[in-house]
Amino acid sequence: MFDRLKRSFVLVGASAEVLRQDNRLLLFPIISAVSLMLVLAAFALPLFGLGSIDGFKKGGLYSAAFLFYVVQYFVIFYFNTALVGAVMLRLDGGSPTLGDGLRIANGRIGAILGYAVISATLGVILRAIQERAGFIGRFIAGLIGAGWTVATFLVVPVIATSERGALDAISESSALLKRTWGENLAGQAGLNAAFGLLYFILIAGAVLLALFFATTAAAPLLALLVAVVAVLAFLACMLMHATLSGIYAAVLYRYAVGGSDAPGFDRDALASAFPQKS
Repeated sequence: MFDRLKRSFVLVGASAEVLRQDNRLLLFPIISAVSLMLVLAAFALPLFGLGSIDGFKKGGLYSAAFLFYVVQYFVIFYFNTALVGAVMLRLDGGSPTLGDGLRIANGRIGAILGYAVISATLGVILRAIQERAGFIGRFIAGLIGAGWTVATFLVVPVIATSERGALDAISESSALLKRTWGENLAGQAGLNAAFGLLYFILIAGAVLLALFFATTAAAPLLALLVAVVAVLAFLACMLMHATLSGIYAAVLYRYAVGGSDAPGFDRDALASAFPQKS
């Protein structure tokens, strides 16, 4: 367990080095986050009015949820594809721009939309299972969701680097996962654990500072300042987390399809963290 954790942090550190060499990669999750907020606002505002209509409640919520999922997933997958495409160019020794990544994503619009529709369909089905089957439904939906996440871990890199459609990309992602590292996702878990710890430290630090400043005369102003700094730091960490996840997925895909080296990554660490199955 200690060795896996150590290798995970090696991979996280190597991903951070790629990001350090080209911090413009942060632009993709930033634009994605802004776009997602606009999508949320575009759906939330009309629903406040429509939610009071009984007919809409009966038959329209699932349709609205499906449409929302499609648009949301499309935005996420579009900018993730752009990010991974830019990372691939960077790993090949290039110096990609925002436009380079967006051009790659624009060339994969059909596959991205197809993947968004498939993911949205599954999302609505899982939501229906959760709502109608109680605790057992939530448990089953959780298992299916976890399995889907694992099986589609490399879908975006497949889409970004090939002309495959959505179904073929899902199939290829599952095959690569099964052939190269299977269920052994120590590196991804390590990345999530590292940022999970960072999020916890930020929240705990903000709470402690707020309690400390509560005894001072300028408590309201200082509490507001702490809250603003904490929120900004939390958002910055989320953006870094999203960017590093894209870099990580891109490098693992390169390794999975050909075992080629990637700048900044320890080949032995990759091989030991994700061993080839016999």
